[in-house]
Amino acid sequence: MIGNLLQGSVFFLVLIGLAIPLGWYIKEILQGNIPKYMRFLQPVERFFYRIIGPASRHTMKAKQYLVSILMVSLFSLLALLLILMTQGWLPLNGNGAENLSFPLAVNIAVSFITNTNWQAYAGEEMLSNFSQIFGLTVQNFLSAAIGIAVLSVLIRGLIQRQQKFIGNFWQDIVRSLVYLLLPLATIVAILLMSQGVVQTFSSGFNYEGLNGESLWLALGTVASQVAIKQLGTNGGGFYGANSAYPFENPNLLTNFIENISILLIPMALIFAFGFWVKEWQQGRTIFIVSLSFILLAVVGVLISETYGPQFADVLGQANLEGKEMRFGVGWSSIWAVSTTAAANGSVNAMMDSFTPFGGLIPMFLMQLGEIIFGGAGSGLYGMLAFILLAVFVAGLLVGRTPEYLGKKIEVFDMKMASLVILTPLLLTLFGGMLLVLHPDIFSWLKNSGPHAFTEVLYNATSLANNNGSAFSGMTADTTFLNLLGSGMMLLSRFMPMAAILFLGQNLSQKKIAAVSEGTLSTTNATFVVMLMIVIVVIGALSFLPAMALGPIAEFFTN
Repeated sequence: MIGNLLQGSVFFLVLIGLAIPLGWYIKEILQGNIPKYMRFLQPVERFFYRIIGPASRHTMKAKQYLVSILMVSLFSLLALLLILMTQGWLPLNGNGAENLSFPLAVNIAVSFITNTNWQAYAGEEMLSNFSQIFGLTVQNFLSAAIGIAVLSVLIRGLIQRQQKFIGNFWQDIVRSLVYLLLPLATIVAILLMSQGVVQTFSSGFNYEGLNGESLWLALGTVASQVAIKQLGTNGGGFYGANSAYPFENPNLLTNFIENISILLIPMALIFAFGFWVKEWQQGRTIFIVSLSFILLAVVGVLISETYGPQFADVLGQANLEGKEMRFGVGWSSIWAVSTTAAANGSVNAMMDSFTPFGGLIPMFLMQLGEIIFGGAGSGLYGMLAFILLAVFVAGLLVGRTPEYLGKKIEVFDMKMASLVILTPLLLTLFGGMLLVLHPDIFSWLKNSGPHAFTEVLYNATSLANNNGSAFSGMTADTTFLNLLGSGMMLLSRFMPMAAILFLGQNLSQKKIAAVSEGTLSTTNATFVVMLMIVIVVIGALSFLPAMALGPIAEFFTN
């Protein structure tokens, strides 16, 4: 246990050391201040603007910005759907992948454009290399860039004074792609390749097994896809076993690099926010809250997996069921917390094999709305919605008009913030209800009792919060779940985005009030505690009854 805590301490120290300078860099590029050492990429940026045309030169209002997002997402959905349903006729299909059915293709396409990467398929068996490269990997980049772009709108809204325009969507995503995601993904991919992660255009080859049978070894452009799936908080693996598979994650060093990548951009965006609003203490508040939650979660999962029920004891150690021996309990626990906190969804262990509380804690992190570091961009704008709620509640308590960064928080602002907070929450409960009530639910589950309910609740939570990880004891590739999940992922992605855009525009049109003695401080310890209480209370009140039927009941019955 002590060794695992020391590993975790080193991990978070390295992560913070990388995130601070990256945060400054992100702030600079999103403001259009390209550092000298990256200006060699400016011809690439200008090339994209020439392709986009005049739309890349004009500032936008919220409605125009939203329409641009929806049009790009719709085009991406149709293009990816076409690729998946015709992949059997396309090149780079050495493994003989067949065209996918419409319900499954829709689910995969929606999953990747919404930054969810829910996988109801085994990639190495059901997808061609063409689909992996030109379909899934492209969307990994694009969906992450859109999340960062929406966040930049909200930050501009908080710092601008009486302005109607909130930026240009095309400039925001191009800068995120050219100067942030592509360079970082290239670096990470090279590091992964150096450690044995596969990168080839070959689809694989046949080999003879130990019993003389003919077997297929699937290969492909794994390193490049793994790099962006982690950095962009996407999570969809090239292989069905995801980052538990040796060709995606062969050793402790690749595990460390990939785990760092999951949290790097979400953490850096918090520092970027503090630098951008020119009050680093505001970023510090969010960082302290997020770090406190994730550290408590890591310790909680470690304790549960190390000192869990006796039935979980394997090889005289802690609960190693469903975990890779090369990672053990420590790195598996850190990964499980990271991937559910950061809306990533990738796994290096079987979540279904975790102890009851070991599975409850990652699920609760998702149910908070993926705000603890969260997805690329989406995590921080979700946290800012909670901050506005906490500020509003505090204003009611002391009888003053609530303000944040000098902007008065009024009725419209709270309506938009409430949409951001409540949309994934309601979708989780509604989606879970529909799954439980379906007449075929028992045929989709491999377990019974509280654990089966936990599987249903976890998967509904993952879909409704654009995470993508799953408890694998439930059949995912059914027409009902494919279509229900698609609807949940779309609503959970685009309703909060729309709310954030209109919230950003409304804030941008306001004056900035001078700080007075009655101004509520949002940087002191009192506000940090209050914000944590607001987050926990909303999550606890919403999901405690469901948790009592699932992991809590399972804990007390074992």
